[in-house]
Amino acid sequence: MSGAPADRAVPPRTSGAEIAAVLAQLNRVILDKDAQIRLCLACLLARGHLLIEDIPGVGKTTLAHALAKSLGLSFQRVQFTSDLLPADVLGVSIYDRETGKFRFQHGPIFAQLVLADEINRASPKAQSALLEAMEERQVTLDGQSMPLPEPFFVIATQNPQEQVGTFPLPESQLDRFLMRVRLGYPAAAAERELLAGTDRRELVNALPSVLSLDALRALQQSVLAVHVSPALLDYVQALVAHTRSAAGLTVGLSPRAAIGLLRAARAWALICGRNTVLPEHVQAVFAAVVEHRLEQRERGPVSANRLLEAVPIP
Repeated sequence: MSGAPADRAVPPRTSGAEIAAVLAQLNRVILDKDAQIRLCLACLLARGHLLIEDIPGVGKTTLAHALAKSLGLSFQRVQFTSDLLPADVLGVSIYDRETGKFRFQHGPIFAQLVLADEINRASPKAQSALLEAMEERQVTLDGQSMPLPEPFFVIATQNPQEQVGTFPLPESQLDRFLMRVRLGYPAAAAERELLAGTDRRELVNALPSVLSLDALRALQQSVLAVHVSPALLDYVQALVAHTRSAAGLTVGLSPRAAIGLLRAARAWALICGRNTVLPEHVQAVFAAVVEHRLEQRERGPVSANRLLEAVPIP
């Protein structure tokens, strides 16, 4: 990449050791999915929210619970169903006869890591309960704004849209997820280990926290400190501009998506032990960041690789 400075010194060894410990523990639980696990961790280090889309039974919920345990975060799971109400997620004010006042009963959204399980089985009204929380990291009820815990992550699982009983997520909801990943089926050797080994739920319940809250916050701050050269910014802008003019796409990436792409690339660079974002870091996270935000005029998935191939590295 022309015009880019030489790569700076790698981050402190403590950061690399902490990241390696988290990845190693997660890989012991979710087998044969190292690339997806790295994307999930990059999403959380970039202070984003994560959408995991796949068929039931491939480990989506297990991965979310394992992340919470490994990072030492408070965890709440909300099972999204067709009859779910916003109050079931956010909470509700209850009248207290003893005090003669209303008392707010906090909903499961007031946790550091919230699993919105099978989010697309709930109605759009219930899905909308997450919009303010995911963007503003606060909840407003009865005219009062209440901050959410820090850090605050939403991990949502989604079943394929062709399955019975699903509602499509609105574009405004999709755009609030920094990344979307798919786990897919395990390889034969990994599946054999799953069949012969310890039950994954027991394994997750026994997981220790390998990262303190202070260490997690420090890593998130380290992401912001990863250097981005002017030439790398040119590359990101060129990619974003291409999505807005590419034939066959109904809409391009928003400025929020462009900012998210850069944050995700910074987090990926940190995981790779770099202090400078390189084009390959952008390319590594590109599909996870953009494919759920883009839509083709003709039916069929958007090809991130085709978009990358159309934009030369400056």
